[in-house]
Amino acid sequence: MTKTAQLAVSRGLAEDLSGTGITVNCILPGPTKSRGVGDFVETLAKSEGMSFEAYEQAFFEKVRPTSLIKRFARPAEVASLAVYVASPLASATTGAALRVDGGVLKSAF
Repeated sequence: MTKTAQLAVSRGLAEDLSGTGITVNCILPGPTKSRGVGDFVETLAKSEGMSFEAYEQAFFEKVRPTSLIKRFARPAEVASLAVYVASPLASATTGAALRVDGGVLKSAF
């Protein structure tokens, strides 16, 4: 629901700012190894007697089998898209839903 709200707001803003040279996009990250996620998964892994890597592999096999990269994205990978979208190189990209989800979703928004 929150991602749908993000899409609606970003698209509405992009439409309102049409023709101004200001771009508005929505970056939609998927499973990302942020500090909180890393700590949480590490705790779960230890409680199961597993390494982080083994738990991560099992997670993507069982919980996120559609992931094409079969791992958590790194925050720097998500940040790279944000840097691009904020740069002049993305001047023709507006009103877009940009996924950094490792291919978790099988269909586009």
